[in-house]
Amino acid sequence: MSAGGGVRHLYVHLPFCASRCGYCDFVTVVGRRGQHRAYVDALLAELALARDVLGPQLESVFLGGGTPTFTEPGELERLLRALPPASEVTVEANPETVTPELAARLCDSGVTRVSLGAQSFRSQLLEVLDRQAGPDDVRRAVYALRDAKFDNISLDLIYGIPGQSAADLDADLSDALALEPEHLSCYELEAKQGTRFAHAHGAELARQSEAMESYFERVVARVTTAGYRWYETANFCRPPQLAGGRDLRSRHNLAYWRGRDYLGLGLGAVSAIEGSRWRTTPRLGAYLSALARGQQPPREVEELSPGVRRTERVLLGLRLDEPLPVAGLDGALDWAAVERLGELGLVDRSGLGEGALALTARGRFLGSGVTAELLA
Repeated sequence: MSAGGGVRHLYVHLPFCASRCGYCDFVTVVGRRGQHRAYVDALLAELALARDVLGPQLESVFLGGGTPTFTEPGELERLLRALPPASEVTVEANPETVTPELAARLCDSGVTRVSLGAQSFRSQLLEVLDRQAGPDDVRRAVYALRDAKFDNISLDLIYGIPGQSAADLDADLSDALALEPEHLSCYELEAKQGTRFAHAHGAELARQSEAMESYFERVVARVTTAGYRWYETANFCRPPQLAGGRDLRSRHNLAYWRGRDYLGLGLGAVSAIEGSRWRTTPRLGAYLSALARGQQPPREVEELSPGVRRTERVLLGLRLDEPLPVAGLDGALDWAAVERLGELGLVDRSGLGEGALALTARGRFLGSGVTAELLA
C-alpha cells in the first residue's frame, strides 16, 4: 500500500449517460434515471466494504464515467457528501449537463476540480463525434463553474477527428485557451475495436495516422507557447508561477503514472493494490444485486508479477516530464538501449546522475516507440 498506511487515491465510476458517443468504449449505461438512487446505494455499500483499505486522509478522489453530472443531482450530492475527504476531488462533466445550480451544488459538496469534455469547438466535428453539446454549451459551462468559484477547470480536446483540418485544430486550441482553463488534456482520437466509430471511420483514421504526428507537435507547440507546462504526454497545466504557486497537475492521474496504489468503486472500475489488479463486473444487474446482499460485486483479478510491475512503471513513468528513478527497476531496462537512445538525443541522463532517466522533448514526441525500445 501507499507509504503512511492505506490507499490514498479513490476512483468512483458513474456510468450513466444521456446517450452513447460512437467512439466511446467505456462502461456506460444510457438513461436509467430510475436506477440512479439504487446505484449510489450500491457505491456506498461497496465503499463500506472496502473502507479499511483507504488511508485516513486521501490525496485524490476522481468521479469518472459515463457522465457523472448526468446522475440525478440529489443522488450525486449524496454520494459526494458521503465520500472520504481528499486534497483534490475531481468530477468529470459533459458541458450540456452543467447549469449554475449544478455548479453551485458541486462546489458546496466539496468538489475542487471539474474536468469538462469539450472535445471540439467546431460544430461539424462534434456531429462526427455524436456529441450532444455545442461550442456555446462549453462556454456556458465554464462561465457557470467560474461563477460558482471553481478555480481549477480542465478541458478535454480531441484531435484527429475525421474531416478535421490543421486550421480546425488551431481554431479549437484558440477557443480552448481563450477560456483560460487551469488544465488542458489533448487526446488523439482512437477507433476502439467494437465501437460504432471504428466501423464507420476506422479506415479513414488508419489513412491519416501519419499526419497525427504533426498534429501532436502542433498541439504541444501551441499550448506550451501559451505558457502551459507539458507535464504528461497528453496533459498540460498552468505552471505554479502562473497559478499563484499552485501545482495544477492532476493529482489523481499522477498517481496512475507514478505507479501508486488506487481503489476503484463502481461498475467496471479497476483497482491496483499491493501487486493485485482487479476489474469489477461491467454488468449493472450483477453489481447491484451483489451489493444489495452485502457482498462484494463479481470481479476479475490479475496478480501482477514483479517483472510486470517494473515494466509498467517504466511505460507510465516516462510519460511524465519528471525524471524516472531507476532504483528497483532492475531487469526492466535495456541499458545498451538507454545508451544508444541517449546518443540519438532521445533519452536524457545529463544532470540526473545514475539514479534516474527521462525522455528529451524529441523522445517524448516519439513516445511509446522510444519507451518500447528501452525495455529489456
